[in-house]
Amino acid sequence: MPTPERTLQDVVDLLHGWYPPATAEDWDAVGLVLGDPSARVGKVMFAVDPTEAVAAEAAAWGADLLVVHHPLFLKPVHGVAATTPKGRTLATLARAGCALLTAHTNADQAAGGVSEAMAHALGLSDLAPILPTPATPLDKLTVFVPADAAQVVRATLAEAGAGRIGDYDHASFSTPGHGRFRPQPGAHPAIGEVGVPEVVEEERVEVVLERRLRSRVVAAMLRAHPYEEPAYDVLELADPGLASGGTGRIGTVPRTTLGEFADTVAAALPRTAHGVRVAGDPDRPVRRVALCGGAGDFLLDTVAGTDADVYVTSDLRHHPAAEFTERGGPALVDVAHWAAEWTWLPVVEGRLKEAWGDTVGTKVSTTCTDPWTFRPSEQNNEPRSPR
Repeated sequence: MPTPERTLQDVVDLLHGWYPPATAEDWDAVGLVLGDPSARVGKVMFAVDPTEAVAAEAAAWGADLLVVHHPLFLKPVHGVAATTPKGRTLATLARAGCALLTAHTNADQAAGGVSEAMAHALGLSDLAPILPTPATPLDKLTVFVPADAAQVVRATLAEAGAGRIGDYDHASFSTPGHGRFRPQPGAHPAIGEVGVPEVVEEERVEVVLERRLRSRVVAAMLRAHPYEEPAYDVLELADPGLASGGTGRIGTVPRTTLGEFADTVAAALPRTAHGVRVAGDPDRPVRRVALCGGAGDFLLDTVAGTDADVYVTSDLRHHPAAEFTERGGPALVDVAHWAAEWTWLPVVEGRLKEAWGDTVGTKVSTTCTDPWTFRPSEQNNEPRSPR
């Protein structure tokens, strides 16, 4: 059989299925940045940053698509002339016919995303998000319907969008019972007479619906219901917190010490001038590890309330880190931002290979885009007193 040709749109759809753009933060800029969706894609390269050097690497390799983690245009721009680094990056890709796709915070939180890839690289198991992704807000509508009208009402609820659970629709639950009421003067009952108590065989119909559909579903139910004044209630369902995706990850490692674990971290991540910095007693026992790919000091207070022995992240600032360690909570391991997020690249490359085999060539960029390039030769890891 001939090898199927993949289009840019095919790749975009595949990656967006794994890392849905709708899950990105509101301030983020993700998705297709450059390229014709109908263009053929035979080679895909993966990198953390869309720098000039990475664009040149992609062009030299003949990539049809460059997939990056960090956005090229996170802030608004008024032009992309090649007089700026970003403009030159875009010009290099455009000349080479290489498209650009960004998966940032949508890839951070997803199952199989950045934090999860980093957790596996560091040997964590039994993973769970530090902050699970909130589930879609749901309601449950319960309505009491005469038995002979229940099917019509159920169908109407389904048409309005209720009763959708995962890959199923028209989902509902019904139980038989007896409705009792007495119409008062001014009523126009569909069943019974004014002033006379009535007992009707009814069904209790229950459906789940997305909260955003509440008004539409209730209005549709009221139009379809034969009663002048239907009895119903709407309950907001609690989020059970079972999402596999979310911010950061927490998990377990074989029992070790902070010093030994720090060595594991250093060995697992690409080497950078930044290296690995540790705050804590090297002999401290370590079993539970929390981590967040990229800048993670916004999670410090949350991590302090977990059972983690150590928190691994990047870009920790002096005051937040100092105040955190003073509280006697988990130890801290600070790693290079680029190195932490680089662990995702082989993972997403592997997923693409698994999905499409050899129909698309893949490559992980070998360009280190960490901004720190060296340390003075006399510098070592031991702190010393100021002169």
